Amino acid sequence: MQFTSSPRGARLARHLTVCRMAEWGYPSTSDTSVTVSLLVAELAANAVQHGRTPGRDFHLRLALEVRTRLLRIEVADASTRLPRFGSETVAGPEDESGRGLLLVALLAARWGTVPRKPVGKTVWAEVVADAPEGA
Repeated sequence: MQFTSSPRGARLARHLTVCRMAEWGYPSTSDTSVTVSLLVAELAANAVQHGRTPGRDFHLRLALEVRTRLLRIEVADASTRLPRFGSETVAGPEDESGRGLLLVALLAARWGTVPRKPVGKTVWAEVVADAPEGA
């Protein structure tokens, strides 16, 4: 899915993620859906805030491997600026931002970045989903 690189686009990405999760058997109140929507919200917000390139949208891809229940989230933007994570980016107690990738690291089984062709990067995160309801 493609979204405008704006706060509205990031909100829409999160909303459509919750809808897709419900289609896959994970209602909005399930632990898996909540985790995935939080990850999408953070990665989309980062794409809008830090990866924004004028005139370029960001892309979201969700993929669920049914057999292993591995769910992969990919958010791609046109910026080559890589996310920074580590001791140099830890937010202070009064800071209003700077904890997003810490949340991603805590919630995802794995996460990382890959270059995007022709330009930009894709930030991805993987979650091992619970069994869907009704399964």
